[in-house]
Amino acid sequence: TMGNWLVNHWFSAAVVAAWLGINIFLFTYYFLFFDRNDQYFYTREILGSALAWARASAKCLNFNSMLILLPVCRNLLSFLRGTCACCRRTLRKQLDHNLAFHKLVAYALALFTAVHTIAHLFNLERYNRSQQAPGGSLAAIVSKLHLHGKNWLNPIHSNHTVSTGPQPCAPWPSCPTHCPPASPQTPEYVAFTTIPGLTGVIITLALILMVTSSTEFIRRNYFEVFWYTHHLFIVYFAGLVIHGIAGLVRGQTPQSMREAPPRLCAPCMLDRDCGYCCCKEPEFGSIPAESWKWVLAPVILYIFERLLRVWRAQQKVVVTKVVMHPSRVLELQLQKKGFRMEVGQYIFVNCPAVSLLEWHPFTLTSAPEEDFFSIHIRAAGDWTEGIIDAFQQRTEMPRIKVDGPFGTASEDVFQYEVAMLVGAGIGVTPFASILKSIWYKFQHADQALKTKKIYFYWLCRDTGAFAWFKDLLASLEQKMAESGKADFLTYRLFLTGWDTSIANNAALNFDTATDTVTGLRHKTIFGRPMWNTEFAAVATAHPRSVVGVFLCGPEALAKSLQRSCHQHSSLDPRKVQFYFNKENF
Repeated sequence: TMGNWLVNHWFSAAVVAAWLGINIFLFTYYFLFFDRNDQYFYTREILGSALAWARASAKCLNFNSMLILLPVCRNLLSFLRGTCACCRRTLRKQLDHNLAFHKLVAYALALFTAVHTIAHLFNLERYNRSQQAPGGSLAAIVSKLHLHGKNWLNPIHSNHTVSTGPQPCAPWPSCPTHCPPASPQTPEYVAFTTIPGLTGVIITLALILMVTSSTEFIRRNYFEVFWYTHHLFIVYFAGLVIHGIAGLVRGQTPQSMREAPPRLCAPCMLDRDCGYCCCKEPEFGSIPAESWKWVLAPVILYIFERLLRVWRAQQKVVVTKVVMHPSRVLELQLQKKGFRMEVGQYIFVNCPAVSLLEWHPFTLTSAPEEDFFSIHIRAAGDWTEGIIDAFQQRTEMPRIKVDGPFGTASEDVFQYEVAMLVGAGIGVTPFASILKSIWYKFQHADQALKTKKIYFYWLCRDTGAFAWFKDLLASLEQKMAESGKADFLTYRLFLTGWDTSIANNAALNFDTATDTVTGLRHKTIFGRPMWNTEFAAVATAHPRSVVGVFLCGPEALAKSLQRSCHQHSSLDPRKVQFYFNKENF
C-alpha cells in the first residue's frame, strides 16, 4: 500500500518535503543567528533565548505569508494547467491540490504566529523586569542607556506610571550622575500603543478569525461567515507589512560594534570605576522591516488576479433559460460574449439581488459543444435559497455576474483510457458536462476520443434528485446503442435513503425492463457501493489500463476512494494503475 501511495503521490510528497525543509532551514538558521551573533549580545542579556524564538518564527511567518496567496490565484492555476497540457499527468495533478496546500500553509502560519506571540510575551516581561532591576546587572545597565535618544535598547523606558524626577543612569565614563526623567511606559503600553504591538494584536486576531471560520462545519453550514471573515486577509497583509517598521527589538549598530566590541566591553560596564575602561557606550539600532520584501510579489500578483476578476464580472451575462427541477434544484442556462469552457470546469456566480459581495462556485453542467453554459444550484444555505427564490418569484429577470471558467481535475478525464466518475447528490454536476460532451462526440463520430470506457456512479439520498439527470442518461443510452457502443458507458445509481414503500415497489417490479425509480434500463441499487468489489471488477476488466477516478463529493467518500485506488493499483507500472482526482473549490 505504501508503495502504491508513493507511485501516485511522489511529486506531492516531494513538494511538501521541500516546503517543510525550507521552513526547518529558515527556523534553524535564524534561531542560531540571533542566539549567537555578537550584534545581539546585549539584547540577549535582556531577553535570553526568547529573542531567537521570536525572530526565527518571524522569518518562517514571512516565508509562509509569501506562499499563502499563490494557491488561490485561480487564473494563474488555469494558465499553468493550460501550459502544462503536454506535461506528464503527475505534474498536472499537483495543481488540483492547491487548496490542500493553502490549508497546510495556513496551519503553519497559525503555528508560527503562536510561537512568535508567546516569545514576544516573554520579551515584554523581560524588558519590564530589566527596567525594574537594580543597576548592578548588565541587563539593567543597558536598559537605562540612551533613554531619551534614538539609540536605546529597551523599549520600556520606565516602570513608573508617573515620572517623579531624575532617573539613575548607568555607570559609564561619559555619563553624568543622573539622567533626565524617563517617559512612563509599561508592557501593556508597549503592546497596545506602539506600531509593532498594535499591529501584532490586530493581525493575530484576524488570523484566529480566518482559521476558525474555515472549518468544514462553518464552510458547509455558514458559508457567508467563512466568506466575509476570509477577507480579513487584507487586514492581515496590511498589518504584516507595517508590523516591523518601528523596530522595537534592536541590536548593536555595526559602527558601535567596531568601536565597542560587546565581549570586550561588557565586563567594563559592570565595573563601578568609571575610569577603568576606555570603551565607548554601545549604541543600538532597529532591525530593518523585511516582511514587505517577502510578500510584495505575491500581493501584486493577487491584486492583478482580483482586477481581472472584477473586469470579467462586469461583462454582460444573458439568462436564456430557467428550469426548476425537483428537490429544489435550479438550472440556469446562460450566455456571455467570448465565453469558452472545457468539461468539468467551474465558475463563480454573483447575484446582486441576493448579495452584492458574495461569490459562490458552481460546476458547469453544459458541454463545450453547446452554444450556452449552464449551472445547477441546489438549495443549501441562505444564499442559494435567496437566488432560487429570486428566480421563482421574479417580476423581472435577476442580474447575474460570472467570473471564470476555472480549471479542475475533471478536465483531464479524456486523457485516460478508462474513467470512473463518482458523484454524490448535486456532486454529479461536473459529470453532466462530461457525459453531454461524450454525447456530442458520438454525434460527430469523433475519432480523437482516447477514452474507451466510462464507469459512472451516482449516490443520492432521495429519488427526486435523479429526476433532472435521468433524461441525459436515457439519451446517452439510446445514442450509444445506435452507434454500436452500448458497452461504452456503464452506470450505477445508488439510492442511499428510502422508505419501505419504495423498496416494496422496486421488489414487485424487479423483472420489468426499466427501473421503477428512474425509468432507465439499469436498475437502481438500494444502499451504498461496495468499492472494493467495484475496483476489483474494473481492475480485472482492464488489467493493463490507466484508470482515472474522479470524485465530486464529501471528504469521507474521498478517503474511501483514495484508499481503494492505492489497494488496487499494481506495483508493476505496466499493469493497472488507478489515479484519484477530486474536485476542489
